[in-house]
Amino acid sequence: MSTLLLDINAVNNLMNMPDVINVVEEAFRMWGEGKANMPAKAYLLVEHGDFRAMPAALPGCAGMKWVNTHPQNPSRNLPTVMAIMIYNDPETGYPRAIIDGTRITAYRTGAAAAIASKYLARRDSHTIGIVGAGCQAYTQILAHAELFALSSINAFDISKAAVDRLISSLPEFSIRNCSVQEAVASDIVCTLTPSRNPIIKKEWVIAGTHINAVGADAAGKEELDPSILKEAIVVVDDLRQASTGGEINVPIKEGIYTIDEVYGTLSELVVGKKKGRTDNKAISVFDSTGIAIEDIAVAKLLFEKAQQMGGYPSIDLIGT
Repeated sequence: MSTLLLDINAVNNLMNMPDVINVVEEAFRMWGEGKANMPAKAYLLVEHGDFRAMPAALPGCAGMKWVNTHPQNPSRNLPTVMAIMIYNDPETGYPRAIIDGTRITAYRTGAAAAIASKYLARRDSHTIGIVGAGCQAYTQILAHAELFALSSINAFDISKAAVDRLISSLPEFSIRNCSVQEAVASDIVCTLTPSRNPIIKKEWVIAGTHINAVGADAAGKEELDPSILKEAIVVVDDLRQASTGGEINVPIKEGIYTIDEVYGTLSELVVGKKKGRTDNKAISVFDSTGIAIEDIAVAKLLFEKAQQMGGYPSIDLIGT
């Protein structure tokens, strides 16, 4: 037996957004049906960033993502987020593949937000606001374009160069550089920053808006004025993670918001245990922290594609 090695070039060749959306939504469905196993994410804090261990099992597969977040990495010509996936046979534990997880992380995060928008945004949504024009902005746009007929994309970043790079990387889309207030005045808003202080004010948010709050993924991070959460329909990917490291973590710690005020989880929407949007004037928020079932679902997709296509390198790690 051998272990497949899928580097970032292999991942790029094997992965496309429609497939990722399909398997990520199915992963949420399986989790909602009690067919998935996902322990809590473990954090390892170091001086300049953090590492996260994210294990999960779905029917027929198991594995773990080891991922870092180091905000100063761009100054060293390195990605802020890098990841490795270990993909195992659940029956024997044998490592079937070692996969670059950096692109998986970007794509599955965009996919999860677009799936949340599918259930929570107004069906006639056609504009999207991007707050934070880093690499995640790219996959948010790609994913939402699969599910919505986007007529315009309003992008803001404190760095104009970041927005310019986003525009040049997606010439097929109508993207304009705008103020943060203009970005928030969109049908769907994706907040994608590492902020530790609210940057989206309540008065900027229009009735009927859906917000994907993606940037807050560790304790102390928040992007939204807590008063937005108090009035919104709030859906989380995982209540444990969201309450300790998602958009709701700081308001909960400060006593402004409670876990009981969360409407539900995305898996509950996907399996139909709870309804999505029913009021076109309501504000909705998806608190996206990123969960391991998303990663393992995409790893399974890529492993099976690589096996079918053949030609990818492998190594005998165990010596059997």
